[in-house]
Amino acid sequence: MIVTVFRSRVRPEAQQEYLQWVGRIAALAKTMPGYISHKGFAAEDGERVTIVEFESEEAQRAWRMHPEHAAAQKKGRQDFYSEYRLQICSVLRETAHPAK
Repeated sequence: MIVTVFRSRVRPEAQQEYLQWVGRIAALAKTMPGYISHKGFAAEDGERVTIVEFESEEAQRAWRMHPEHAAAQKKGRQDFYSEYRLQICSVLRETAHPAK
């Protein structure tokens, strides 16, 4: 499994348009082969964290390269984010309780 951790801060003046884009891109992600899940969180200090899971590196790469997602990434860099940090991680071990 490949996990993407995306930490960001959205410019205050871009919040409303950003949320519209997030909804559209989240719906698109769910249609991608190899998609497992995603969740977003917002901290009190304004930092946002999105965690996305894909079955494989190839599936994650296909998502990264999807034309509509690539356009959203560009829009984010230009208009939405005051800063961001992206980490792509391979899951080495997973445990759960109760067991799946």
